[in-house]
Amino acid sequence: MSPPIAIIGGGPCGLTLARLLQCKGIDYIVYERDESEHSVRTGGSLDIHPETGQRALQEAGLLDEFKKHARYDDTVLTIADKSGKKLLQMGQGRDAPEIDRRELRKILLDSIPKEKIKWGHTLKSAVMDKDGRPVLHFGNGAVASGFALVVGADGAWSKIRPLVSPSTPQYTGRSHLESHIPPSNPHHPTLSSQTGPGMTISIASAKLIITQRQGDTSYRTYFGLQVPSTFFQDKSKIDLQDPQRTREVLLSTFFSDWAEQYQDLIRHSTDFRAWPLYTLPVEHLGWKSVPGVTLAGDAAHLAVPNGEGVNLAMKDALELVNKIAEHGMEHVDEAVKEYEAEMFPRGAESIRDGEMMAKVMFSEDPRPLVEMMTSFGAGAS
Repeated sequence: MSPPIAIIGGGPCGLTLARLLQCKGIDYIVYERDESEHSVRTGGSLDIHPETGQRALQEAGLLDEFKKHARYDDTVLTIADKSGKKLLQMGQGRDAPEIDRRELRKILLDSIPKEKIKWGHTLKSAVMDKDGRPVLHFGNGAVASGFALVVGADGAWSKIRPLVSPSTPQYTGRSHLESHIPPSNPHHPTLSSQTGPGMTISIASAKLIITQRQGDTSYRTYFGLQVPSTFFQDKSKIDLQDPQRTREVLLSTFFSDWAEQYQDLIRHSTDFRAWPLYTLPVEHLGWKSVPGVTLAGDAAHLAVPNGEGVNLAMKDALELVNKIAEHGMEHVDEAVKEYEAEMFPRGAESIRDGEMMAKVMFSEDPRPLVEMMTSFGAGAS
């Protein structure tokens, strides 16, 4: 017998959903593509907000555990120009502490019985059976069905989304090239003294460099570039498997006129990974509810990074579980309808905010971002 609810995806959204169902005594199963809980996961630091992510953790009985790992000194945001001049610093003491994605995942995983997660299950497709209920086909050959509800928490390229919407992610024309400066890197002491805690965003000529301290004091760096969607696949332009060649391209093509401190950062950067920025079209958010299936997090409302992604995903999980608990599993489709009706507006707002943030971040200089952040209120210096 299948449990009544299947969750596709074991990221923050899917695991928060699972933990909240556990707390309500509602049975479920999580299907996750990683081979085990020990699989190496990429991903940086997340700031968890009080009214969304923290509220979900509180309802899940995990807020105290979260606070043991949260970094309140990394809430500071610095905005600079390409010369390294700091134009704004704000966010000190803000109740949006940082936590590494892997730490948040561990907190959530430790709160869920091990048998509730099916590892090594990459969803290849989902179709409706003759009764109008989802059938799941996995890459390992497994097939699963018989669920009252399947929740797609499987991110940007969701395999569940086609069951409710024809919408597909659209490339924004912008990408982040992620890199890493670990504590063992000879440049780490210099970068630490220049950047300190939190995040620094430097902007010029429609390009940007973001540096963010992680829980182990390493730094993740994101080089923001306006490039075609095929740029990182064309090895005649850049080869991410060749770090030295990648550094040369960044120095000669994109950041040749930036200050020496940024060029030194490039010279010491390692572990390059492309992160093209995609978004879902806001006009496609508002599908007619389909019995037996729904979406949450990026699967529902993928947006350009705007500081709300993981928080909104965790809020989705909380609101969906509360609706299910209110209506009961015998009326789960009605619960989903109400959840979606409330999720659509906040998802659309996030997509629009992401579009606005992208324009500001990829400006000719930092002033638009400074003006935006200053308008948010206190905390600037």
